[in-house]
Amino acid sequence: MAKAKNNNMKLINDFRVIANERLNADFSVLTLQLKLYFKLPSIKPGQFAEVRIDNTSGVILRRPISIHDVDYEENRLKLLVQNVGKGTNYLCNLPVDTSLNLIYPLGNGFPLPQKNQKPLLIGGGCGVAPLLYLGRYFKENGIKPRFLIGARNAKSLILKDEYSRVGELLITTDDGSEGCMGNVLNHPIFKSQLPDFNIVYTCGPEVMLKALANYCQQQKITCYVSLENRMACGIGACLCCVTETIEGNKCTCVDGPVFNTKYLKW
Repeated sequence: MAKAKNNNMKLINDFRVIANERLNADFSVLTLQLKLYFKLPSIKPGQFAEVRIDNTSGVILRRPISIHDVDYEENRLKLLVQNVGKGTNYLCNLPVDTSLNLIYPLGNGFPLPQKNQKPLLIGGGCGVAPLLYLGRYFKENGIKPRFLIGARNAKSLILKDEYSRVGELLITTDDGSEGCMGNVLNHPIFKSQLPDFNIVYTCGPEVMLKALANYCQQQKITCYVSLENRMACGIGACLCCVTETIEGNKCTCVDGPVFNTKYLKW
């Protein structure tokens, strides 16, 4: 994987589905191959794609999907898709060799931590999607990633081996069937007077993000969140993804989806 750089290039390309792995009843990973006469642009962890949904009645708008992983040598990228409606159901059931049209890479990604910062990468539900590529990016830049993943139960946990190969993996489940019982903030790593991390990168349900932002504010820890607002166009035209910040309203798809929580009106 090449090192990601700042990139303002937006492309529309057809990809070929070369694998569609069903992880459980809710999640699938699509592996997409770009035609060989194109080259993937530089993609920052935390950026996303707007995916066209073909041949599906009632689905007009593209679906925003986080870029889960990138392989520049093979000219491939992966999307982690949660089956929650018509559009995502179409994606989760795509057969191999199907063509899939993407506008990408969109939005702003996660920044690298400073040399003295120890990051903790936290994901809940589908919010784990951008963290694998982010962890690989950190590792390539000499930063040891540590993941904290929260899920409803052990059966809901996905891609544990993938994350464990990149960095240390911590787990919480609501029912205690694996890892620590409760939500991510119930993990013992948050109980110390002096936390063993000083910067947080997170994506997941808004209630989780707000709780983490509040904790980080109290501890004076920098916190970057990737918001999961509805993003119909991905280019700031439709205004359906606007979020309030101390600098005024911002389009999540263009100014985010990654924000430093100190700028959010939460």
